[in-house]
Formats: sequence, structure tokens, C-alpha cells
Amino acid sequence: MGMGKRARGTLKGAATGASSIVLGAGLAMFAAAPTWAQDLMGQPTPGGIDLQPAAAPLKHDAIWFHNIILMPIITAITLLVLGLLAWIAIRYNKKSNPTPARWSHNTAVEIVWTVLPVVILVFISLFSFRLLFAYHDMPSPDLTVKVTGNQWNWAYEYPDQGVAEYISNMLPEEEAKAKGVPYRLAATEPMVVPVGKTVQLVITASDVIHAVALPAFGLKTDAVPGRINTTWFKAERTGVFYGQCSELCGVDHAFMPLEIRVVTQAQFEQWIASKGGSMTPKVAEPAPAAAAPAAATAETPAAGEAAATPEAGATAPAAQPVPAAAPAAPAAQ
Repeated sequence: MGMGKRARGTLKGAATGASSIVLGAGLAMFAAAPTWAQDLMGQPTPGGIDLQPAAAPLKHDAIWFHNIILMPIITAITLLVLGLLAWIAIRYNKKSNPTPARWSHNTAVEIVWTVLPVVILVFISLFSFRLLFAYHDMPSPDLTVKVTGNQWNWAYEYPDQGVAEYISNMLPEEEAKAKGVPYRLAATEPMVVPVGKTVQLVITASDVIHAVALPAFGLKTDAVPGRINTTWFKAERTGVFYGQCSELCGVDHAFMPLEIRVVTQAQFEQWIASKGGSMTPKVAEPAPAAAAPAAATAETPAAGEAAATPEAGATAPAAQPVPAAAPAAPAAQ
């Protein structure tokens, strides 16, 4: 039995209405995203359903991949599956189709639903690998920061500027309220970096596995004990950006925020000086080279002194007066 005209019209109208609702909701979501971005740059949006706005080139690439490649494909697959389910539920229910079909498979359909997903995945992978390579293709870094995950805080060190390791804990709730900063996101000691500079993060851990997650920069990298992982970002604007540990690491896992403060170059240099560091790299290699002539000078007198000692090779001539005892023998006769 075929589907009646009224049922077909109802199905067509329902499908059209559902498509319009989904499309309208999607357009509204994408249109609202820039508005959210102006209000809450660098931190989560309560009730938000979109990605955090980008503050670094890698995040721009990730958002493009998500919005232009993934979302259309996922939306099309979702609508296709929803349409097929609705069509089968209406067309082949017991009332519309009292006599069930007797066939068990369809070779052409099975080929299509096997090959088509492979083609879709290959298409996605072309853009996915391009984004993945961008994360590993780091430009020459202007600044290196060592990040160590501990239970349950972060330690930062600036080796090239001579800034010793310092600990960053979560800001207590009372202090966060007094300063007007978000609780469980603000930290006592932020990581400070200059705007527009390539920052290399050298990431490790001292106890268990942690993970550095900075959504505004599009980063998430594991911190593994005994292992060094590296990643990078280039902040496009000044401001405060929040992240968190994104690897379950114990009872206080939820209290490990990351606070990144992006400042101007002049402000960064002032902060380095306040930490006892210097913008001039401290190079220890020339010290041994300068000491080499002094060592050579010290060795020369030592050789002269050795010549005057009995242990030197010149002691053999000094001991040769022994033959003077030869004339003494005839005198005794």
C-alpha cells in the first residue's frame, strides 16, 4: 500500500518545518556569537553554546574548521538521518504498510552507506591534517615559558630572562569577589606574556598527568611527568585570558585555573624587572672561553717550578757530582 496524499503532504510539511527551524537556529547561533565575543573575551560564557572567541591565529583556524567544514557536514548528516527516520516511521508503519517487505538487504544501498562515510572522512581529514600541522609548525619563538603542573597548582619559569620558577594558585573566593574577577578562573600569579609575540610553552608535570587548556588560544596539551611537550601561541590583543587543567588529576582538579595576562612589550619588560629578571639573555658559554688563557698562564709557571723540583726531569744533571768520589780512592791507597 502506498502512502496517501494527505500523509505525504503532512510528511513534506513536517520535514520543511523542521529544516526551517534547524536552519534558523543555526543562523541565530552564528549571528549571536560575535556579540558574546565582545562581552566575554578570554573566559567562558554562562549558557554559551559556541566556541570561545579567538585571540590567536591557531584558534582562528580551529573556528574556521569547525564552522565551515564540520558544522555543515554534521548538520547535513543529522537532517538526513532525521528525515529517513521520519519517512520510515510514517511510510512503513503497520497502518500504512500492513504487509511487511520480505527482502533482507540491498547491495547498492550497502555500497553507498559504506563508501560515502569514507569519502566524507577523507574530505574532513584534508583540512584536519592541515590544522594539525599548523599546531606543530611553530615559528621561531620570541619567548619561552616553562609550565609545570603540580597537585594542584601551576609553576611558571622564564629561563631566557632569568625569572625563577614561581607558583600560581587559584585565587580564594573572598579575594576574587573583592577584585571583581571570576572565581575558580583567576589565579594568584598569572603567566605574563607580550602581545604579538610567539610564545613557546614547554610543558611537563611533577606528579601526575595534567593538561594545559587555553580555549581563547585554541590550545590543549598534556603535562606528563618525566616528559616534555611543547606548544605555542601568539596573542593578538592585550587582556586577561583564562584556562584550566583539563586532565583529571585528583581531588582538587577543579581548582587549577590558568590565568594568562597579555600586556604590551614595555609592560612585559617592567614585569620581568620586578621579578628580578632581565631582557638580556644570560649566556654562560663565554665564561669558560675567557678562563682558558688564564689557565694557560697558570700552567706556564707551574712548568718552570717543576724544573726546579727534584721530581722534574732536570734532576738528573744536578745529581751528577758523584764522579768526584773517583779521585778519593787513589788517595786512600
